Amino acid sequence: MLLQTPAALGSLRLKNRVVMAPMGTNYSTTDGLSTARDKAYYAERARGGVAMIMTEAMVVTEQARPHHNSLCCYHDRFIPGLASIVEAIKEHDCHVFGQLNHRGGLLRRSVLNMEPVGPSAWTNPNTGDAVRALAVPEIHEIQKLFVAAARRLALAGYDGVEIHAANGYLFQQFFTRRINQRTDQYGGSIENRMRLLLETIDRVRQALPDLCLVVRLSASEFTPEGYTRDEIVELAKAVERAGVAAIDLSGGSNESPQLSKYCIQPPSFPRGCLAPHAKPIKDAVGIPVMVAGRIVEPQDAEQVLASGSADFISVGRALYADPHWCLKAFGQVQAPIRQCIACNVCFERLTLEKDVACVQNPMLGTEFETLEHAEPQLFAAPKTGRKRVLVLGAGVAGVEAARVAAGRGHRVEVWEKDTRTGGQMHLAVAAPDKTEVQPVWDYRRIELTALGVPVRTGIDTDAARLAAFAPDFVVVATGALPRPAPLDTRELDAGIPVLHAWDVFRDPSLVAHGAALTIVGGGMVGVELADLLREKACQVQVLEMQPGAANGMARNNRFELLERVAAAGMRVITDCRIDGVAGRHLKVRIGKGEATLLPIGEALVFATGPRPSLDVLEVVEASGIPYARVGDCNVPGDFLSGLRDAWMVGLALDAQPARAAPAAARAAADNLAGAVA
Repeated sequence: MLLQTPAALGSLRLKNRVVMAPMGTNYSTTDGLSTARDKAYYAERARGGVAMIMTEAMVVTEQARPHHNSLCCYHDRFIPGLASIVEAIKEHDCHVFGQLNHRGGLLRRSVLNMEPVGPSAWTNPNTGDAVRALAVPEIHEIQKLFVAAARRLALAGYDGVEIHAANGYLFQQFFTRRINQRTDQYGGSIENRMRLLLETIDRVRQALPDLCLVVRLSASEFTPEGYTRDEIVELAKAVERAGVAAIDLSGGSNESPQLSKYCIQPPSFPRGCLAPHAKPIKDAVGIPVMVAGRIVEPQDAEQVLASGSADFISVGRALYADPHWCLKAFGQVQAPIRQCIACNVCFERLTLEKDVACVQNPMLGTEFETLEHAEPQLFAAPKTGRKRVLVLGAGVAGVEAARVAAGRGHRVEVWEKDTRTGGQMHLAVAAPDKTEVQPVWDYRRIELTALGVPVRTGIDTDAARLAAFAPDFVVVATGALPRPAPLDTRELDAGIPVLHAWDVFRDPSLVAHGAALTIVGGGMVGVELADLLREKACQVQVLEMQPGAANGMARNNRFELLERVAAAGMRVITDCRIDGVAGRHLKVRIGKGEATLLPIGEALVFATGPRPSLDVLEVVEASGIPYARVGDCNVPGDFLSGLRDAWMVGLALDAQPARAAPAAARAAADNLAGAVA
C-alpha cells in the first residue's frame, strides 16, 4: 500500500503519506486562545495514525480574524496553548505544522468588524463588502507579521509552517490578474504578482532558517478569468527556488459559491478531483507535493499516489468524519471507516460562526469521540451490568443506538414494522448525486451485523410482544411520516393527482416523462425532487414561501443544486404564498404582488416536511418500561441531530438500572417470528 510507506518532507521523515489538512473548528475561545477541546480534537487524529497534522489556519494579526473562535498566533500569549496542542499531537509519533493565513479581501465586516484589504479596490462577492487596496508600507508590515507568527509557532514546538497562498486569500488575490490591478512592483507582470509571496517566504527563511516551510497553492482557480496552468506552474517553480520543502495543493477560491465548490467539493465531484490539476505542477518541481480534493476512502488516495500526481495526500473532511481513518485503512483497527458524505455541514457551520460538526461523526469535538466510544466493541464492556435493550425502528437512528449499545456489551434487539430496514435512507439516496449519502447507512449496518444484533422485520409492536420481551429499556426510533397537505385540495380538478414527494422518490414512474407539474415546498426535499424529475425532462415549478430555496443545505451544495435546476429551465418561485386551489390552478401571491392564478400542470406534489411517527408510543408508555425517543420521531431533523441522539442514548444505557423479569419472558422473546435483516 503506497499510502502506508514512509517518505521524507525536508529533513523530516513521515511514517506514512497521510497529512491532515488544515481545517477550522471554532473550538478556541473568543479571543483566540486554544482550549482543552482543541487539544483533544487534534490528539485523537494523531492517535488515529496520520503522519502529520496541519493545524487550522491561524491569523498573523488581530485585524484579520476569520471567525469568532478561531485559533490565533499574533501575540506571544498564544504560545503556551499552542505548545500544549503540539505536545498532545507528538505523543502519537505525529509531526505538526501550523498554517498561517491572511484572508485579505475575504475578511468579513460581520465578523469582529474586520476590514477587507487586498491588492486593489474590489468587492467581496460573498458579502458585498468594499475591499481597500493596501499601500506598500502595509504590505511590508504584513510580511513582518508572518515572520513573527512563524517564530511563535517555532517556539511552541511546531515542526514547520505552511503559508496559505490558496483558496482566494491574500496571496492568491495578489497573484491573480482578475483581482490584482496594481501598477507598482506588486502588480502587472507575473514576477510582480508573485513578489508578495516570494518576499514573505524569503523573510521567514532568513529569520528562521531551520524551520521547515510549506506553501499551499490553488492548482486552478476554475474560472476563465483566473490564472493559467502555465502561470501556476511558474509560481510553483519559483516557490521551489525560494527554498520551501513542499507544495500543498488545493483548488478554487472561497470568494463565491461558484468557486468555493472547488475548495469544499459537493458530492457531485469525483473522488480525487484535484489530482489531474496537480499532475503538471508535480511534474514541474522536484520537491514533494501534497494534494487534497474528495479523498474519501483509502483507495482514492492510492489512485492519486499511483498516478504520480502527488507524494502526500491531504485528507480533510474525511478526518472530521473518522479520526481513526488511517488506523482503519492500514488494518490496525478492525472496523469500517465512517466515510465523509460531502454534505458540507462542517463548512456551513463554520461559515455561520458555529463550532464544526459532522453528520457521520456527531461526537466530533466532544470527549466521546475517542476510539473507545466510537468503536466500543473493540474494548471490554463497562462494568455497569448488561441490560436488555429493545430498539423499535431499523432506520439510521435506531441502528446507531443499537450499534453503540451492543458495542458497550448490552443485549440488543431491533424490531422494524416495515418489511425492510433503512427507514428513510432509501429516500435520502434517491436524488441525483445522493448515492454518496449511502455510507451513513452502510457503516452502521455492517457494524450491527458484525455484532450479531438481531434485526426483525415486519413486526407490529403490541403490549403482549413488549411484555414477552421484557426489556430493561426501549429506544423508540420509529421515524417520521409525511405531513398532511397544508391546504384544502377539495376544489382541485379531479384529473390532477395529489402526491407527496416521498411517494415520487420511492417510485418516479408516478410522474410521466416530460410531465408539467408543481411542487409545493422548496426546501431541500422539494428542490432535490425537482432535480430528480429533471432527469425525466419534466417541466417543474417549485413554490416556496420563504425568501430562499433549499434552506438547510450547505451553501456550496445548495448553490450547485439550484444552478442545475435552473439550467434545466425549472422555476423555483420563492416568497410565494398559496391562498387556495381553483380547478387546475393555485391562487398565489408572490412577494408583495397581487393574487394571481398559477397553472398547476399535470400533478400537484407536496414536499412540506414530515411529522413524528408516534403510534407505538402509547404501548411503550403503558408498559412502564423506561424509554427514550431518538431521531425523527423525537424531532424531525437531519442525520446529525438523529445520530447524535442515538449515540448519546446508547452511551447513557450504562446508567440505566436493570429490571427484573421472569426467565420465561426472556426465552419467549428469542422465539419471536420475523426475518433477520
